[in-house]
Amino acid sequence: MRTLTFDNGDQMPILGLGTWKSAPGEVYEAVLEAIKIGYRHIDCAYIYGNENEVGDAIQEAIKTGLVAREDLWITSKLWNSFHKKEDVEEGMNRSLKALKLDYLDLYLIHWPVAMKSRIDLPSSGADFISLEEIPLIETWNELIELKKTGKIKHIGVSNFSKSKIEEITKLSGIKPEMNQFERHAYNQQPELVDYCLSEGIKVTCYSPLGSADRPARVKRDDEPALLQNEKVKAIAETNGISVAQALIAWTIAKGLVVIPKSTNPERLKQNLDSKDITLSTEDIATIDSLDLGHRYIDGQFWAQEGSPYTVESIWS
Repeated sequence: MRTLTFDNGDQMPILGLGTWKSAPGEVYEAVLEAIKIGYRHIDCAYIYGNENEVGDAIQEAIKTGLVAREDLWITSKLWNSFHKKEDVEEGMNRSLKALKLDYLDLYLIHWPVAMKSRIDLPSSGADFISLEEIPLIETWNELIELKKTGKIKHIGVSNFSKSKIEEITKLSGIKPEMNQFERHAYNQQPELVDYCLSEGIKVTCYSPLGSADRPARVKRDDEPALLQNEKVKAIAETNGISVAQALIAWTIAKGLVVIPKSTNPERLKQNLDSKDITLSTEDIATIDSLDLGHRYIDGQFWAQEGSPYTVESIWS
């Protein structure tokens, strides 16, 4: 498995298992099977609502000798309702407790969006708190402090724009080590990718296959179906691989971390096998040409009536 190396020598597998949308009752078996067949990187988050089962699977894998804790790379994310200085540690501890771990390999601020304490999903604009009231630097500084405790090995952000990264870096003097954001053939974000890599910030790509199974509240009727793209289907057929494998291999070829989600044993194996697939220069160029600048996760959910956030402000 190809890895990306952090400044302290820690190595992160470039291909991981995403767990967003993995249903309770399924995610335990999926994570355990993934570890059995060779996955060593699991991407989690408090808001996914399944970290307890993910943790059970990790502990079972360790208990039965499949892996040691140090063989695994576990990422989790701080939810929007834990942005206050006094709440950040609680957010981290909730994930550690659910995952049954002593430390996280990587911990990210999930969104540049703040909400009132103890709220998982907002029911109205009144549930939000503006970044003027809880600046991102307040949250980021707490992650910096928590890293010093050893409970977090590496810290970063998710869904952050260049300007937001520059802001917290300037005010703290410490860059995020990772930025995780939506990136796939239809939303390649070359400027953000180039900026992060030029600054030594690693990139994780979520929804690499188009996230067709995401919740209805963040879907639209007219969106393009990435897995149905005829050019990618042709590349897959020529190479004797699946469309998903072509898209995953394309991301890995760019030196970017990719975290496809599945709970299906066959697709788990197919996705993992993508690490050994090498696409031709022509195939890569063809997928490069498909960029539509289309976000499947457009941030509209945070811009409901009465919210201090707009779609433009989230991505600016």
